[in-house]
Amino acid sequence: MSNCACGGGHHAGGGGPFAEGKELVEFVAQAHGGGLRNAPISGGGLATTCQGCGTPFTLVTFVGACPKCAGIHAVAPPRSDDATNIQFAGDGYRLP
Repeated sequence: MSNCACGGGHHAGGGGPFAEGKELVEFVAQAHGGGLRNAPISGGGLATTCQGCGTPFTLVTFVGACPKCAGIHAVAPPRSDDATNIQFAGDGYRLP
């Protein structure tokens, strides 16, 4: 196990909070036994634009879906102060 710097301990496996794209989405969705997935982002979330269809929305949890196309986006806790750090899993990706 290695310290992932996500603000909550140690994790096995790759990825980490500084991964990109699908790798980051999967990392955040699985972090802390999946408990981080639905945790609220402080300050009410991050205003962003879907990287799949271009629809504006607010990412209010660390993993969330675009309200129009259901594209999955995520941001890791240590990078959740800036919407430019939000990553997109790619067209057609669905959470397990």
